[in-house]
Amino acid sequence: MKNIVRVRTLVLLLMVFCQSYSQEISNNTNVWLHYSGKNKFSEKLSFTLEATMRYADGFSEKQQWFVRPSVDYQFSKSFTGSVGYTYYDTYVYGEIPMNKITTPEHHGWLQGTFTHNANDLKFTHRLRDENRFVGIAEANSQGEFEISHYEYRNRLRYMFLLNQPLVKKDGKAKIFAVLGDEIFVNVGVMDAETLVQQNRIIGGLGYNFDANHQIQLNYIHQNIWNLKNTIVEHNPTVRISYITNFDWFKKKE
Repeated sequence: MKNIVRVRTLVLLLMVFCQSYSQEISNNTNVWLHYSGKNKFSEKLSFTLEATMRYADGFSEKQQWFVRPSVDYQFSKSFTGSVGYTYYDTYVYGEIPMNKITTPEHHGWLQGTFTHNANDLKFTHRLRDENRFVGIAEANSQGEFEISHYEYRNRLRYMFLLNQPLVKKDGKAKIFAVLGDEIFVNVGVMDAETLVQQNRIIGGLGYNFDANHQIQLNYIHQNIWNLKNTIVEHNPTVRISYITNFDWFKKKE
């Protein structure tokens, strides 16, 4: 009898444990429309503006939008440092939404980008330290959710990217391939049940119209874990990027 009670107790404990760590799986087919524009104002100083509109389930649902200005300083041919700000709105989307209402975020961030080459193959390493202020939704007296306050969370992002020219014209890449990965890591977030908050596997093609205008078509497999690790998203994603690069600095003879 005691053994039966012990077994039942063990089974109940295992059920509670498994339930507390069970995950709901969500799959969303995303389309991201992306712009990034760099403007060089001196030999080393530039301003970059990045913006995107993201959709889930094709173009059926809004997923997220952001705007991201930054100031960049080129310390050497291989290393650039940046300081920037990002504003996000993340919407309620998918069959298993992570958010109860549209959620705003403010980010202040520092970034270092290091590049090097092996013949034509270009390697890019990018590390960004994001100081996030995330809107927290709570129910009001009428039972409706609203953003009651902002919570600070720190996140590190590391991206590794390969760029290989496929077709050249006049010695410069016309068509190129990209392949890489970006990992998002929670740093010191006490409520986070996972170290990795997000991961993106990246692969695609790009076309240089000229020195100032470029377009990329990338496939991204996006994985996201919510703070409590109760929901995980596996999102096949198509990203269409338009990239500009203007040098407004005229070097003196």
